[in-house]
Amino acid sequence: MSKFDPYEHLNVVLNQDGSITRLLDFPTTQATGDQHHLPGQAVVSKDITLNEEKKTWMRLYRPSKLPSNDKSIAKLPIIVYLHTGGWIHFSVASTIIHESCNQLCSEVPSIVVALDYGLAPENKLPSQYHDTVDAVLWIKNQALDRVNGEKWLREYGDFSRCYLYGVSCGGNIAFNSALKLLDKKLEPLRINGVILNQPLFGGKMRTKSEMRLATDPFFPLPVIDVLWDFALPKGTDRDHRFCNPMMNGPYRDKINKLGRCLVIGFGGDPLVDRQQEFVQMLVKEGVMVEARFDDVGFHGIEVVDSRRAAAIINFVKEFV
Repeated sequence: MSKFDPYEHLNVVLNQDGSITRLLDFPTTQATGDQHHLPGQAVVSKDITLNEEKKTWMRLYRPSKLPSNDKSIAKLPIIVYLHTGGWIHFSVASTIIHESCNQLCSEVPSIVVALDYGLAPENKLPSQYHDTVDAVLWIKNQALDRVNGEKWLREYGDFSRCYLYGVSCGGNIAFNSALKLLDKKLEPLRINGVILNQPLFGGKMRTKSEMRLATDPFFPLPVIDVLWDFALPKGTDRDHRFCNPMMNGPYRDKINKLGRCLVIGFGGDPLVDRQQEFVQMLVKEGVMVEARFDDVGFHGIEVVDSRRAAAIINFVKEFV
C-alpha cells in the first residue's frame, strides 16, 4: 500500500498552491441546442448559465417527443443530476456524463437538470452543496416567472415532483444539499425524493469493506483518502459531517424531514459498509428508505456494464 501513488492513479499533479493539474482530457459532447432535433434523436439538450461569477452552469435535457400544450397529459418529473468524478473530474459536458443524462431523460422519462458544480480542490466543500441549492432555487424561480421562465420546465416539468439524484460524490452532494434545502422556501417546487447511487461517504475508522477492498483496482483506499483531502475544508478530517454522516450534530435533527430516499450500492464497493450503515441511520431517524443493494458489482459498475446501468435506471424509474 505504501508504494501506491494515488496521484498517478487519478492522473493529476498537485500544485504548490493546492490546485491540481488534470492530465486526462476527457471527451466532451455539445448540447443539441433548442432547435429541431435530428431524426431518431430521443433527447434534446441545452446549456444555461447558473452563476457567471462562480462559473457554474447547467445542461437541461428533455425528451424530443412531447405533447404540445395538452393539459390532460401528465407533466414530467424534474431530476437534478449531480455527476460522479470523485470531486475532481468530469463536467456535465463530458461524454460519459452526457450519455448518462440522455439515458435517464429518455427512459424515466423526465426533465433532467444536470449541474456543472465547481470541482475540488479548487472549490472545497461545502461549495458544491451551495451550487446545488443555487440550481434548485433557479428551478423554483422558473415556476414563478410565467413570462420569462424556462420554457422546457414550465411547459413540460412537474414542479411538485423534483428529485435530487447524485452518483458517487454526487450522492454525497445530493444528501447534504437536501438537508440545506429544508431551510429554504421552495414553493411551488417540492423535493419529492433523494436518490443516492453508490454515495461517497467516509470516516477515520476503517470499515470491514474498506479493509477487504483496500487494493481495489478501480477505487483503492489511498485514492479515496486523497479525494477527501482534496474536497474537505482545510483543517478538517474524515470525521467531518460532510464526509461522515454518522457523526452527531445539530444537522441530525433535520434528517427525519428528508422525505423519501433511494440508496443503491454494490457488494464489491469499498464504500458498501458505510452505505449500509447510512441506510440504517436513515431508517432509525424515521426516513422512508428504499435500499437496493446487490452483492455482485463494484463502484461505478454501470460505466462498463450496460445491464447494470439499465437496472439502475429502472430503480430510479420505479422510485419517481
